[in-house]
Amino acid sequence: MRKPLLATLTAAAALAGTTGTAAAAPDRASGATPTAATAAVHPDSTPASVTAASFAGTVALSNCSGSLVRMPNSQATDPGLVMTNGHCLETGFPSAGQVITNQSSTRSFTLLNASAGTAGTLKANKVVYATMTDTDVTLYQLTKTYAQIQQSTGIAPLTLSATHPVQGHAIDVVSGYWKRVYSCSVDGFAYRLKEGQWTWKDAVRYTPECQVIGGTSGSPAIDTTTGQVTAINNTTNESGESCTLDNPCEVNEQGAVTIRKGIGYAQETYGIPACFTTGNKLNLSATGCTLPKPTAVSAR
Repeated sequence: MRKPLLATLTAAAALAGTTGTAAAAPDRASGATPTAATAAVHPDSTPASVTAASFAGTVALSNCSGSLVRMPNSQATDPGLVMTNGHCLETGFPSAGQVITNQSSTRSFTLLNASAGTAGTLKANKVVYATMTDTDVTLYQLTKTYAQIQQSTGIAPLTLSATHPVQGHAIDVVSGYWKRVYSCSVDGFAYRLKEGQWTWKDAVRYTPECQVIGGTSGSPAIDTTTGQVTAINNTTNESGESCTLDNPCEVNEQGAVTIRKGIGYAQETYGIPACFTTGNKLNLSATGCTLPKPTAVSAR
């Protein structure tokens, strides 16, 4: 759940001769664990047997990754949505139990094209939904519709799958921040995933090939069979600690704890579409919507 460190970004910028990650070339991660600096400056070579995934529709935030997304029933005239993690919210990590809805925002996102070049800039006018309870997600509403975005940038949104992720399916975790693709498979599911004060339900566990790093938070995990977003990347156990910040632990139905050092996780997104109705409007009371709801104290 770690975000990039300022010192790391400064070093990467100096070595690349630019600011941030503007010079970072698109890259597909190998099995080796890169550092944040080397991820931008010394990308791993692409295995010849692997077909590069498209970055089209992914976005780079100031400190995280994300994607331009649509619900299965979204229309071209609906306002666009950007999805990233709850812990990537510009106002800070939501507390356990906190749900934020319809909060004003002026955040900007760099929209990428297929080859990880800049396609344009997207702007939000509000945080539609954000939480780190049960899941780890923020959804921003944009100032433009999907049709307007596609007309000006040529980029169409990614579609959120409305079905549960499938164990064994190949996935690409596409980071707009680092302009890297991490390819692996869905290894299985954690009944509960605990990290610090937060608990997430039915989390996706990656096979070891997806060695995600700080800055990949919020990246869409795309099922390569369907081409749809099946989860949102959010954390990895960095040092083998148990249930601490940056060291999530798995807890099964009986309460037994399992620690998997070096393994990454994502939060399922199939439940999100049921909470959005006509016009991409959030309705937490809609039939089938199971996203946590705000209380009078937590909503703001």
